[in-house]
Amino acid sequence: MDDDTGQALQDALDRLALLSAATTALASTLDADAGMRRLARTLVPQLGDWCAVHAVADGSVREVAVVHRDPDRLADAGVGDASYALPVATPAGRGPLARALRGEGPLLVPHAEFPSPQGPGGAHEREPAPYDRFDTGTLLVAPLLVRREVLGALMLGRGPEREPFGAEHLPLVQDLAHRIGLSLDNYRLHRETQRIAERLQRSLLPPLPAIAPLGIAAGYQPSQTTAEVGGDWYDCFVLPQGDIALIIGDVTGHDLQATVMMSQLRNMLRGVACDRQEPAGKILSRLDHASHTLHPGTTATCVYALLKEEPGGQWAVEWSRAGHPPPLLVTADGDSRYLDAPGGLPLGVSVEIDRVENRAPLPAGSTLLLYTDGLVERRGEVLDRGMTRLRREASSHAAEPVGALVERLLHGTGAGADDDIALLAVRLP
Repeated sequence: MDDDTGQALQDALDRLALLSAATTALASTLDADAGMRRLARTLVPQLGDWCAVHAVADGSVREVAVVHRDPDRLADAGVGDASYALPVATPAGRGPLARALRGEGPLLVPHAEFPSPQGPGGAHEREPAPYDRFDTGTLLVAPLLVRREVLGALMLGRGPEREPFGAEHLPLVQDLAHRIGLSLDNYRLHRETQRIAERLQRSLLPPLPAIAPLGIAAGYQPSQTTAEVGGDWYDCFVLPQGDIALIIGDVTGHDLQATVMMSQLRNMLRGVACDRQEPAGKILSRLDHASHTLHPGTTATCVYALLKEEPGGQWAVEWSRAGHPPPLLVTADGDSRYLDAPGGLPLGVSVEIDRVENRAPLPAGSTLLLYTDGLVERRGEVLDRGMTRLRREASSHAAEPVGALVERLLHGTGAGADDDIALLAVRLP
C-alpha cells in the first residue's frame, strides 16, 4: 500500500469515527439543546476550530450551541455553551446563514465572501452568526433539511492559521447536517407526543366535586423521562348514603393499554361503590373479582377510602389498600404519620384473599394525602428516603391552602420523577 492510499484510508476511517461520535452525542439525551451542544463539542477541534448550530422554531432562529477550541476566545466573545440561545430574526440576506436557512448548501465560504457592512446590501447583511465574532478563514455551512423543511443550520469554521476547508469536506458536513436534522425532527416529534399523551391522560381524570366544608385538591404530573401515557388516576365523589369516596390508583404499565385499563377500572369502581355502598375492603374485593373476569392479566394498585362525618362534627376515614403506598395524614400543626396498616396484594394477583379495611379518626384541620408511587420513588434510591422526603415536605407546609400544597408537592417533591404522579388531598374543617 503506497502512502497516498494509506492516507486516504486513514482519512476515511477518521470520517467514519467522527460520524459515529456525532451520532452518539445526538442520541445521548432527549434535550434538543443539550444534544446540539454535545455534538458541537464532538466536532471541535477535530473538524473545526469552532462550531455553531442554529435551530428554527416559531418563525425565529436560535443559536442553540456555540463551541470554540479555545474557551477564552468563547468567553471573550460573550457567549457560552448554554447562554447564547436568544431568539433572533430569521436572516433574509445573502450571507451564508441566510442561504442555508433557505435550503442552499452545503456551502464552502472563504473569508473573502463573508458579508460586510461595506459590501452590497450594507449593514443589514450582517448575520447573527459566529464567523464575525471569531477569526475565521474558511467556513462550512449546511442546512438541517428534513422532509423538505429547513430546521436550522450547521456552521463550522477554521482560523487562518489552520489548513482551510476544501471541497472534500462538503460531503462530510452534509452528512452531519442530515443527522442533526433527523435528530431535531425526532426531538420535535417526541415533544409533540408528550403533549398528546398528557392531554389524553388529563382528559380521563375527573373534575373534583365541591363538598363544603372540605377543601379538596388534586394534581397530575406526567413522567419527565418518557412520552408514554400511564395508568395513574385519582377520583372523588359522594356516595348515596353521604360518605365521600376518595380513590387513588395506578395500573401497571406505561402505554395506551394501561390508560384504557385505568379508565375502565375507575368506572367499574365507581359503579360498584355507588351500587353496593359496602365497607372499603369489600368494595376492593368486588373490583378485584370483576377485573379478573373482564381483564385477566391486568394488575393495579389502589387505595379506596371512605371519608365519614360522625356525630358532633368529627371526621373519620375508613380505607383499604391493594398494594398501594399508604395515605399520609398531616395535622394542622405539622405532625404527620402514614396510615400504614397492612396493604394486601395488588388487584389482579389473586381473588382468594380477604381484603380488610382500617379506620382512623381525623383531627380537625388535618390533611389526608393519597398519591401514586411516582411521588416517592426514585431510581437508585431506597423507598424509605422518598417516603421521608414526602412526609417532611408535607409537614413543613401544612398551613398552606390545600391547592397550594398539592402544587408544591407535585413540582417540588415530584421534580425529576421517573414515573407519572397523581395526587389527591382533602383538608378537613
